[in-house]
Amino acid sequence: MRFRLVQELAADGVHVAVACRVLRVSTSGYFEWRGRPPSARAVADAELSAQIVEIHAMSRGTYGVPRVFKELRLGRDVRCGRKRVARLMHVERLQGVYRRRAKHARPAPAVHDDLVRRRFVADAPNRLWVTDITEHPTREGKVYCAAVLDVYSRRIIGWSIADHLRAELVIDALEMARWRRRPPAGQTVVHSDRGSQYTSWAFGHRLRAAGLLGSMGRVGAAADNAMMESFFGTLQLELLDRRRWDTRRQLATAVFEWIEAWYNPRRRHTSIDDVSPVEFERLYAPTAGAA
Repeated sequence: MRFRLVQELAADGVHVAVACRVLRVSTSGYFEWRGRPPSARAVADAELSAQIVEIHAMSRGTYGVPRVFKELRLGRDVRCGRKRVARLMHVERLQGVYRRRAKHARPAPAVHDDLVRRRFVADAPNRLWVTDITEHPTREGKVYCAAVLDVYSRRIIGWSIADHLRAELVIDALEMARWRRRPPAGQTVVHSDRGSQYTSWAFGHRLRAAGLLGSMGRVGAAADNAMMESFFGTLQLELLDRRRWDTRRQLATAVFEWIEAWYNPRRRHTSIDDVSPVEFERLYAPTAGAA
């Protein structure tokens, strides 16, 4: 609206009469407009914008329009349209973070059959776990993170951080998952790629000793472990790539806090009814006898 532009120009030091002449509006009309009380719609927009800004800050600046909209509807029971949320986020100059794809992998021969075949579905906790490793640099050197994800709820149930890529990295993540979930023997599939840590004798021995069923994707097929690729893409996007890290300890602390204080208990996940992994298990897992 031209009157609003006049107001913005006046705030920048441009004389009102000059601004009105340039924008071809009447000076009297501008002052009449400025003296009106805000409309009910403008008041409602201001109140909604305040909630949008709060939600965006709560998400650590990661939520875009879809998740802000769902947080308003599902988390706060606010009735509004998605286009309205998009408009107000644009006005507030807020946006989410967006993924950049890329990746890697030099696979080793499989030591387990592929029991998953890209069907990342589970009807209860502890039916199917997926695991992988990612890395990120600091000024001290690289940090490596292994994680174990329960496909049922997308919850990270085990993780480990180290400055090396030895088999202990993935074994420690597996041990955390076992300690937290205590799955019965012979019922849980643990699916990975063919990285040397997962094809090692030590990791295979730990699987067998715990009664876990090993599974591996095909050579060079990133989609065969797509769910872990997706999780690490989110971690990279929402945390790792957003700043430079000075020390390994600093990065390790940030990863711990992101997983345990944000991703598991609070971050809404589109694949599980737009609730967090912890909330999904709370809502649905009791009927399935979840840990």
